Amino acid sequence: MARKNPFANLLTDDVPVQEQPALDYAVKGASKSFLSSLNEITARADKLMEGEPIVELDPDSVDPSFVKDRIDENEQEFNEILQAIRERGQDSPILVRPHPSVTGRYMVVFGHRRLKVAKILDRKVRAVIKEMKDREHVVAQGQENSARANLSFIEKALYASELARLRYDEDNAIVMTALSLDRTTLSKMLAVASIPEKVLRAIGPAKGIGRDRWYELKLLLDRPSNFDTAVEVVGDEGFAGLATDQRFVAVEKRLKVKQARSRNEPSKHNWTPQDGSLAAEISAEGKKFTLAIRAKGRDAKAFGEYLSDNLDRLYDDFRNRMSATTNGD
Repeated sequence: MARKNPFANLLTDDVPVQEQPALDYAVKGASKSFLSSLNEITARADKLMEGEPIVELDPDSVDPSFVKDRIDENEQEFNEILQAIRERGQDSPILVRPHPSVTGRYMVVFGHRRLKVAKILDRKVRAVIKEMKDREHVVAQGQENSARANLSFIEKALYASELARLRYDEDNAIVMTALSLDRTTLSKMLAVASIPEKVLRAIGPAKGIGRDRWYELKLLLDRPSNFDTAVEVVGDEGFAGLATDQRFVAVEKRLKVKQARSRNEPSKHNWTPQDGSLAAEISAEGKKFTLAIRAKGRDAKAFGEYLSDNLDRLYDDFRNRMSATTNGD
């Protein structure tokens, strides 16, 4: 499967200014120093494939990246890659680095699926070997991820969360550089990635679901009772057999229905004075508020008349309190 050299645009500073992402953060300190060193890498990027030899490696000598970038494998997409390489061979080399802790082994920077195909077909994998430190590794892998149309929002969000967790800097400048993000988008990604793993993994990559719907789901799940409901949904018989987008919709729909019901359900509670002479039943439903007073003697009628006679004063007091709260007094 022929593919464009990923470094042509992702790791070169020859991209026109108008095509470069506008990042809304100030780079300073250690982040600035590191990003300056990345400029040296990008300046040599066009030579990475041309200047470095493409070698054939035993796929069993290559380990996965230390940061995972996919929730699970899309079987159809993988089979297309498998069939293409079986018929035409591996057109595009993968990028690997010498393993940082095991002599004689390598670690994938990107190209995991091509590596997996080589193992299945029992072939050597064509690769470019590049010396890289961990931070350079994640930037190259992240920028490759940013260019992939087949990585979903939630997969990119989880990847961003993993990079942020590594704390290469204090302001996430490296994460934003790696994934070409602005701070607002990264903030939403990290929020969504905080959805409990039990729900995230059950839903899967959901490639058809974008940022706004994931973020709305995250806000719904902030309520503990909603999380319990989501766990019930993902545990339903037949849930796992749904397509990943349908699994998201199933959770989303159940939580929205529950939210709508909770808004419409009447709120009821009782009140009784210390002497127990009467009892009040209080009910609020939508725009309707009901107060019903009961007593064995005449207290119910007398207290009700007292409230009625003093409604003007009580309402004025209420409005004054509301005004004081609004004005911050």
